[in-house]
Amino acid sequence: MIFQRAALREFAGTAIAVFVALFAIMLTTLLVRLLGQAADGSLASDAVVALLGFSVLNYLPVQLSLTLFVAVLLSISRSYRDSEMVVWFSSGQPLTAWVRPVLTFAVPMVATIAMLALFLSPWALSKSTEFQQKMDNRDDVTRVSPGAFKESASADRVFFVEDVAGGDGAGRGIGRDNAGRVKNIFISSVQHGRLGVMAAAQGHQEVLPNGDHFLVMENGRRYEGTPGQADYGVMQFERYAVRIESRETQGIIRTPKSLTLLQLISDPTAPNLGELLWRLGIPLAALNLALLAIPLSFVNPRAGRTNNLIFAVLAYMIYSNLISVSQAWVAQGRLDFWIGVWLVHVVMFVLLLLMFSRRLMVFSWVRLWR
Repeated sequence: MIFQRAALREFAGTAIAVFVALFAIMLTTLLVRLLGQAADGSLASDAVVALLGFSVLNYLPVQLSLTLFVAVLLSISRSYRDSEMVVWFSSGQPLTAWVRPVLTFAVPMVATIAMLALFLSPWALSKSTEFQQKMDNRDDVTRVSPGAFKESASADRVFFVEDVAGGDGAGRGIGRDNAGRVKNIFISSVQHGRLGVMAAAQGHQEVLPNGDHFLVMENGRRYEGTPGQADYGVMQFERYAVRIESRETQGIIRTPKSLTLLQLISDPTAPNLGELLWRLGIPLAALNLALLAIPLSFVNPRAGRTNNLIFAVLAYMIYSNLISVSQAWVAQGRLDFWIGVWLVHVVMFVLLLLMFSRRLMVFSWVRLWR
């Protein structure tokens, strides 16, 4: 059918443009947030790219759902603005004839959204948590980046390494092998109320048979004293070993958001059921929103062109917030899961039918008057 092929082509073109715009906004927002965390030291700089990828996968279901809604809304609204819908209704075709091409376009995207929400998004969150905790569990010297001051995990030492021997040192940490020699080391530490400052021309790491790690500094000086007093001592050394504190390895903290679908079903606690409601709600909401865009796309060519967009944005926000409220109530045990999982979607579907009925009634009266 020529009409259906043309509608699908326009839906696809609009969806690509909307997805690119939304993806750019999401990517920029996430990147700015992660770079801010890396700048204040709460996140390792070499973890930004990996965490950015995991965050993008996590937000893809919501973004695709919004893309589907906006693409259908803008495509049908253009038909109203260009007076194509006048010809459509004059030929005796109802508004419900748009349901078939919209469903043909929406069903594959809804299936993709369901796969992302049920399987890929929790996997990305789980891997993001594992990667971030792995970065946090690194020892003090491994966390040091050449050319930057870094504080130790216990907050009693400050490390600075100018460069890594044999390389440019950009964005690299200090390795654990003998090849990981460093140049121009600075360490400031506080022990028993006395400040100690050490500077050395070069150094390397050593591992004792018992597993203790030491940073061996070569050809340097140590200044030690009490701040505010003049009794500072100066000592020169050829080798000075500083014990590297290793953080205890912490287990992976599992939250309902990072659990797999089978884990949520096998352990039906209130928080897990709330998360399951959210995951099931995203594809259901995407399908409802795609159909809801048909009556919401009405535009009067003689009136403002943004009125329907305002109502569409409000409908999306209300729908999304209702799903979030249902999730919170189920997680708190205030609402039964089997009621919360369908209640909001049924209410929106009834609203969808009412809006279709209203549009069909209006055009029937107009046709009868003419």
